[in-house]
Amino acid sequence: MLAIGPRAQMSAPTSHRHEFIARILVIEDNEDLAYGLRNNLEIEGYTVEVSTDGAKGLDRVRELRPDLVVLDLMLPGLDGYRVLRAMRDDDLQMPVLILTARGEEADKVRGFRLGADDYVTKPFGILELMARIEALLRRSRGSHSGRAAPMRFGNVLVDPDTRTVRKGDRAVALTAMEFNLLLALLERDGAVVSRVELLREVWGHAASVLTRTVDTHVAELRRKLEDDAAKPQHILTIRKTGYRLSRDSE
Repeated sequence: MLAIGPRAQMSAPTSHRHEFIARILVIEDNEDLAYGLRNNLEIEGYTVEVSTDGAKGLDRVRELRPDLVVLDLMLPGLDGYRVLRAMRDDDLQMPVLILTARGEEADKVRGFRLGADDYVTKPFGILELMARIEALLRRSRGSHSGRAAPMRFGNVLVDPDTRTVRKGDRAVALTAMEFNLLLALLERDGAVVSRVELLREVWGHAASVLTRTVDTHVAELRRKLEDDAAKPQHILTIRKTGYRLSRDSE
């Protein structure tokens, strides 16, 4: 695996064209790492801005409204967890990829519960990072062409075109990955889907990365959309298999 570190160790993947010029904000206090990320991302055709401070980075998210944020957890002043929480509290739902030296599962789960969409632990390979970023941007833009009909289960209404969700008479804010996971379950029309399939379809990488990712995002969907998250009636666990979404209460 290629480790990201000093500038001399950077190795850029092959450049390619994107359907649109995505704006990426990197919030990282290690200047060598931030420079290397910016260099590689710009070679890939992205517009990139760097902030080396948590509070200033949060201000730039609010001002810039980037298409994706690469966020370190260990930041001076305002750590990445608090930056992420503030973003989601402000209803800033662009994808967030957490970048950190922390590798413990509890840290990853905490990040996902605060609204992170993916997680890369240092040291990491630049090709893997670029693939994760591309997958997050592709999924945040949505894969639907033409007009897609709204879908309903229980008292929840999901509109794929506007990427909005309503539960009864109130809007529900979902992160990009939560929305994509919900669509993946809905589009199965009640069929069971494994964690491996969901990881590959929604996150674009193999289950060996972190199957717990799916469980954590499912738990968040239940918390936001079920009447009782502890006794779900729609987003159901199929033991030793995966999940399925029932449009009627069970």
